[in-house]
Amino acid sequence: MSSKTVIAKYSVHGEEFEIFIDSELAYEYITGKRTDPMSVLTVEEIFKDANKGERTSEEKLKKAFQTTEMSKVVEKILKNGNVPITTEQRNKLLEEKRKQIIQIIARNAIDPRTNAPHPAQRIENAMEQGKVTIDPFKNAQEQIDPILKKINMIIPIKFAVAKMEVTIPAESANRCYGLLKQYGLKSETWLPNGALSATIEFPAGLQAEFMDKLNSFTHGSATAKIIGV
Repeated sequence: MSSKTVIAKYSVHGEEFEIFIDSELAYEYITGKRTDPMSVLTVEEIFKDANKGERTSEEKLKKAFQTTEMSKVVEKILKNGNVPITTEQRNKLLEEKRKQIIQIIARNAIDPRTNAPHPAQRIENAMEQGKVTIDPFKNAQEQIDPILKKINMIIPIKFAVAKMEVTIPAESANRCYGLLKQYGLKSETWLPNGALSATIEFPAGLQAEFMDKLNSFTHGSATAKIIGV
């Protein structure tokens, strides 16, 4: 076997399931650069003990995974099992996951005292100060709640949806319509003078981003106000 071949392991109901995988291809799958779980296998078989070549039974696969379809079993092992990667790969994966988490929080969170978004750097600093632990293999969204609880001890923070009322002059209304739909158009009224009055809702952390785009589209001629957070 290739020197890149390693064994990924998964335990469930007291049973062990192991597969031979290419470590580099498995890393690509974990990071989303590869979508076919079968493509990372170096041996298309599910083992009870890979080193001894002991294959697992279909009965045990069915009990543990509710299926005997190999691609679904391999997918679950790769996503939930112990997948050996190098220290360099782990550090890279950890950094990517940290950036994802910061982006999710910055997009959705505000300071409840001011209803203003928290800059990404402030969130990152709070995570460092709060000694937040990130699991490089766990979905970023699934880690948000415990991380929010930790950084809320450092900075006041909450997830919220902003509701905004926007009025766009006639000369910019058609050009801005797609932008409003992109950010969550909830209602619209076309005024007699051709202007567009609209209500939109979007993650509260996107307020500054939306206003930058709106001002760019209308050359600063639109008006907007928050009517609810």
